[in-house]
Amino acid sequence: MSVWLNFSYLVASLCFILTLQQLGSPKTARRGVLLGVLGMSAAVIGTGLLHPDIKSYEWIAVGFILGSVVGTALSFIPMTKMPERIALSHAFGGLAAALVGVAEYHHRLGAGHLDRVTAGALGFEVYFGLITFTGSLMAFGKLQGFITGAPVTYPGQNFTNVGAFLAALIALIWIVVDPSQFNIFLSIGVVGLALGVLFVLPIGGADMPVVISLLNSYAGLAAAATGFALDNNVLIIAGALDGTSGVFLSIMMSKAMNRSFANVLFGAFGTGGDTAAPVAGAAGMTNANINQASVEEAAELFKSAQSVIVIPGYGMAVSQAQHAVRELAQALEANGATVRYAIHPVAGRMP
Repeated sequence: MSVWLNFSYLVASLCFILTLQQLGSPKTARRGVLLGVLGMSAAVIGTGLLHPDIKSYEWIAVGFILGSVVGTALSFIPMTKMPERIALSHAFGGLAAALVGVAEYHHRLGAGHLDRVTAGALGFEVYFGLITFTGSLMAFGKLQGFITGAPVTYPGQNFTNVGAFLAALIALIWIVVDPSQFNIFLSIGVVGLALGVLFVLPIGGADMPVVISLLNSYAGLAAAATGFALDNNVLIIAGALDGTSGVFLSIMMSKAMNRSFANVLFGAFGTGGDTAAPVAGAAGMTNANINQASVEEAAELFKSAQSVIVIPGYGMAVSQAQHAVRELAQALEANGATVRYAIHPVAGRMP
């Protein structure tokens, strides 16, 4: 049984690796998604049928049904709401990892076999899981309009965030030294909840795709820590893939917006916490990078244009501007211009 369980984990891990490779191109992205589904199915079925620690399936069945209902309902949202849906999914994933960490810590502490390495891994898991949870909810709120999309800053913000991070680090070291301190363990989660909110507040709504990608990497780190705590190889591999790919994607998206990764994450902190950094425009660029023109100037520019490249992005999709763009393209082509279409460097594949 153990051999077949590890074989299912091997199949799942290979599928996850191939998924990332296939998602690198629009031509193979659909195949990559199907490989990811196959890999996750192999991991779930293998664990459910072959794992020796499973004694009862009642609560597993309840979770399966509830998750299927919620997932199916979320699948019917319009494509223009996909960033919000991804943020919400990350919130669920981070909360799930944190709850598993708390439950495993409580179980091992009660059974009297909680070692220092496992306690540290569980603390790390809960910390990043809850940062992902509240941070993703904040990103969802900013994208949905529940929370202002402008950067929100306040005096002493740098000091507060750095202090909270140091407090969590001290608590994590304390847990490693003395794994029996349950209250200290819970305080790590409380700090994680607060930091998720404080981390996203000073970042503008136009930069939320980068933030969501980074939070995805946090969820991956939490999953990898869960794998170390539960001695589960597929969680370690999948979490590591998720964590590293999320960071790389965030950096690539920042570069595509002509922004540095640090500027996206800490741009609002550069003023000392009293004022916000320039809010990014629709393409993620600051006002210094935008050539503004009136409608009349734009019309005159189009009249003399010989070659025009249209790059559809998220803003164009949300505004349902495809018909207006097509009419503009027809007018330009009638005037002798060549109109081409390119893939947005953030919304689509990197050039």
